[in-house]
Amino acid sequence: MFKDVTANDVVAAARRLTGVADRTPLVPSPALAQIAGGEVLLKLECAQRTGSFKLRGAYNTLATLTDAQKANGIVAASAGNHGLGCAWAARELGIACVVFVPSTAPLVKQRGIRELGATVDASGADYDAAHALAIAQAQVSDATYVSPTDGDALYAGQGTVGLEILEERPDVNTIVVCVGGGGLIGGIGRYAKDTRPHVRIIGAQTDLTNAMALSVAARRVVEVPVPPTLADGLAGQIDAEGLAVGLSVMDDIVLVTEEELGAAIAWVYREHGVVVEGAGGVGIAAIRSGKLRGVVAPVAVVVSGGNIDGDVHSQLLARFPA
Repeated sequence: MFKDVTANDVVAAARRLTGVADRTPLVPSPALAQIAGGEVLLKLECAQRTGSFKLRGAYNTLATLTDAQKANGIVAASAGNHGLGCAWAARELGIACVVFVPSTAPLVKQRGIRELGATVDASGADYDAAHALAIAQAQVSDATYVSPTDGDALYAGQGTVGLEILEERPDVNTIVVCVGGGGLIGGIGRYAKDTRPHVRIIGAQTDLTNAMALSVAARRVVEVPVPPTLADGLAGQIDAEGLAVGLSVMDDIVLVTEEELGAAIAWVYREHGVVVEGAGGVGIAAIRSGKLRGVVAPVAVVVSGGNIDGDVHSQLLARFPA
């Protein structure tokens, strides 16, 4: 359970991930600093192995399974990046892996999972359908279900993103984190609140992936529609555990539009030469839109991933010219 995770668990995960996960760059963005009124740093998890932060939590989870669990294999549900992380970790640890993804999952992610040796099932119409199929498969096969959003080892692994930020820049006062089910913000938030309680943790979503924002506002789980979105990695519902994460570590949350997100993806490529997927761009969009207000610099923005289909990226560059 999330309440049991501590900064010490994150430190242990960081040791376990040494030589596995890359220590990703933390680079300044002078243009965003002008908008935010203070220094802004981009934590480029889009440069991580498999193209996103998800490798951290996936590997830490698989590495802590028992020998019997490893022998029975794992099952995961994913919008794509968690599946890539699980597939990579499973290959390294010699574990059979089946990943259920939505039929709408970006092809670059589906292809990458297969190339890493995992079995892909894309029969679910959306993430929630893929999740239901994965749970059912785990039950009938005696495999371990590896959640993309919760589990002590997963939170601890994702929290190493925050550990790296605060080790490199202990003066950071605000961390902006994209929010889907709560795994990333949960891990980062737990580490930050335990070690530097003054650091503000700000969530970022789109108005089409706003399950966390609505649920935190209502203080109960609120079900949302799941329409097509650039931020596919943030789409779907949250559960009670995710709500507990949001209420525990998140100081605020900002919603951006699909238009603002698309413009941010094109902008960061031109400004920094960085390819960013939808989920990875919401924090940048929050600053560029002017919706992120009253924050204390330095601000670190987690750019969570870069796995975007090439044609979609090209379309955004054409749609949002410099």
